[in-house]
Parts: sequence; structure tokens; C-alpha cells
Amino acid sequence: MIDLSTWNLTLPVGTPARVIETPRLVDGYSDSYFRSGNTLFFWAPVTGGTTSKSEFPRSELRETYKGGELRNWTYPEADHRMTASLSVNQVPSEGRVVIGQIHIYKGKGPLLKVEYVYDKAKKTGSVIANYRLKPGSADTKVVIAEDVALSERFTYEVRLSSAGYLHVIAQGNRWGKQLSKSWQGKQLYFKAGVYTLDNTGYKNEGGQVTFNTLEARHSKG
Repeated sequence: MIDLSTWNLTLPVGTPARVIETPRLVDGYSDSYFRSGNTLFFWAPVTGGTTSKSEFPRSELRETYKGGELRNWTYPEADHRMTASLSVNQVPSEGRVVIGQIHIYKGKGPLLKVEYVYDKAKKTGSVIANYRLKPGSADTKVVIAEDVALSERFTYEVRLSSAGYLHVIAQGNRWGKQLSKSWQGKQLYFKAGVYTLDNTGYKNEGGQVTFNTLEARHSKG
């Protein structure tokens, strides 16, 4: 079982999108967009509702404390790590879904998006780190792993040290970058699930992801 006691859930229902709070999630919440058990199932159709700051639908977890209060942190507080094993089962026609993030609280644009990008010609996907060196800067994309098939189980790990060094690891491939110190006072948080980077098509098109493991940790010293 994956511990859901430190997450809430955004669903692609309504505008703004529906949020399932932590206590209800822990009690075993499930619907057509999310199911929990030995694995976590996420589905976000291209026709789904969106959050107020996005044009794309998501079925996605967001960090909280155990009581359900939103958890935000600054990177100098600790060493921050999120690890996951998962499979991407379906992508929209654009071929792109986000499977993990370091987001910024009440800011514009996440620090990091971990994306799965499917190549129709190759019939495999790549795991990409899409990051911002400083708040508000343009995205920079780095390919971490390649040749990951749909429904193939793979792993990723995101680390942000107390010194501001960002690491992304996927399928044993490691990449790292020292971030600008302009990030150090920003309130950050982890997200994981499926954020479908497409909003056109039929209701059976979208992003579907299954997580086998998921854990976020914050270690001091």
C-alpha cells in the first residue's frame, strides 16, 4: 500500500478542478479518475476540468501534512526527495504527460516537471526533466531516459538538496544542476500523478498512469 496520509488529490472535474482532501483520500476514496490499493491509478481525459491557473486537466497528488494542511517548504530547510516506480499506460495525441513536479506555492510555473514524452514513430517514450534555473525563467528540457514503452514499469527519483542542487534520476540515468539562489526563499511542494498536456479530442483520449510505489521525504542533517 502507498501511504496517502501526506497528500491531497486534484481531479479533472469542474472549473476550478475538484480537490479531495487528505482525510477522505486516506479513507479509500476512488472514482473513475483515481483508485488506490496496492497501486495508484490516475486518469485525466483531455476533456477534463482544469485548475484556475492551467488549461490542461490533471489527476494529481499534492503534498500535505498528515492533518491535511498544505505542506510547503524551502529548499534550505532539508534535503528533499521523491521516488516513484510507475508505468504510463496511455498518452493523449500530443504524446506528453507530466508524472512528477516540484511546484511553487502562489508563484508562476513549477521549478521542475518530470515528463513522459511518447514518440509515435519509435513507439517508445522518453523521460524528460523540464526545469527552470530561476523563478520565471524559460523552461530547459533534458532527456534523462529513453526507449520506455507504454505500460513498461520504470522508476524516477527527484532530489533537491539544502544547497539547491537538483538531481533527476530515471532508469539508472542521472542528471544534476545547481539552481539559482533566487529559488531559496520560494515555497515549494511535490506533486505526482498524471497531468495531461493536451486539451483537445474525445473523452476517451488522455493520460493514464499507474504508480506501484511513491514516497516523498524531507531529511535534515
